[in-house]
Amino acid sequence: MDMGPFRKDFPTIRRNLGIYLDSACQSLRPDQVIRAMDEYYEEYPACGGRSVHSMATKVSVAIDDTREALADFFNTKDPECYIFTKNTTEGLNTAAFGLGLKKGDVVVTTDAEHNSNHVPWLFLKENVGIERRFSKSDRTGEFDIESFKSCMDRKVKVVSVQHSNNVTGCSVPVKAVTEIAHDYGATVIIDGAQAAPHMPVDLKKIDADIYCCSIHKMLGPSGMGVMYGKRETLERMRPLTVGGGTVGLATYDSVNLAPIPDKFEAGLHNYAGIVGTKAALDYLKKVGMANIEAWDTELMKRAVGNLQDIKNLHLVGPEQPGKRCGVLSFNIDGLVSHDIAMMLDSMANVMIRSGMHCAHPFYVSRAVDGSARASTYLYNSPEEIDIFTDTVRKIAETFGE
Repeated sequence: MDMGPFRKDFPTIRRNLGIYLDSACQSLRPDQVIRAMDEYYEEYPACGGRSVHSMATKVSVAIDDTREALADFFNTKDPECYIFTKNTTEGLNTAAFGLGLKKGDVVVTTDAEHNSNHVPWLFLKENVGIERRFSKSDRTGEFDIESFKSCMDRKVKVVSVQHSNNVTGCSVPVKAVTEIAHDYGATVIIDGAQAAPHMPVDLKKIDADIYCCSIHKMLGPSGMGVMYGKRETLERMRPLTVGGGTVGLATYDSVNLAPIPDKFEAGLHNYAGIVGTKAALDYLKKVGMANIEAWDTELMKRAVGNLQDIKNLHLVGPEQPGKRCGVLSFNIDGLVSHDIAMMLDSMANVMIRSGMHCAHPFYVSRAVDGSARASTYLYNSPEEIDIFTDTVRKIAETFGE
């Protein structure tokens, strides 16, 4: 599918403000999302779920519409099982601290997780006494199902893994992982931040108990994420934050929590963000997630092919473009990643990310000081990839060792 016609929907592209290859951090937004948010602020800027006047009612309907859009997008039946969060990190923390883990309970993750799926478990290890086990990946970061199986026994209470990695792009076979974990009675949490924007995600088929993603990586508003949970899992979880909106009734001495999803959504919502979320989902459905996945692969093939003969450039992750899920991490001998990023910006107005990408254990375990990372999305073009790789070649040949 030719993605060229969609480029006109993005203001920064129309205004020629540069080549944006940092979508794994945060995506650009199309006009449709921006207009939907503006419409909220201009026409019905009220609270949902509290007041009963006409504006408030319109907000409440918009919230329900967005939950229904999420259920349709991810192929589940219960819209109330989608909790609005700020981002994937908040969802993962809500799950980690809400499951009531006890001393001696075992949590299994991979050894290549984002800090958001690593640090909460470290806190629980230090403060509660849970045990950690790590499924080992290979040198390039690819998941090893046999290593994962070796971690599992009846002491494992939670398996929490990434769907796709934000450094290497490597994906975990989450359906198989879920089946194995459920055989041992473990709850399954999946970090979908990198996967959900770039491939079809069928939560009914995956069967995970919790799935978290960031809408700001999916053409949606900044500060918007989603935590999906099976109803029985959400009902036994404690909320991370309590207060207004989370209670049925509070007295001086007691409180009854509201049912899901309300008990997890304390305080005033990001209503404009919720409205923008539905607009983003509508846009992604129009494009087609399978088309987006195929386009990312085409762009990765072009980038890897253009760079493969640069002798002092080294990819982080697998060499196969189809395994990279829209991310291309690399290093150049003699240069630190921040220098590469700044030179790309100043020489060709190409914007990428640099550093450890909040995946510190992955880099530390491999004795690598971070990497430069270019990440693609549906609005990037082959011509942009060529400009990016031509500039990387100049940098490597001029300044690299």
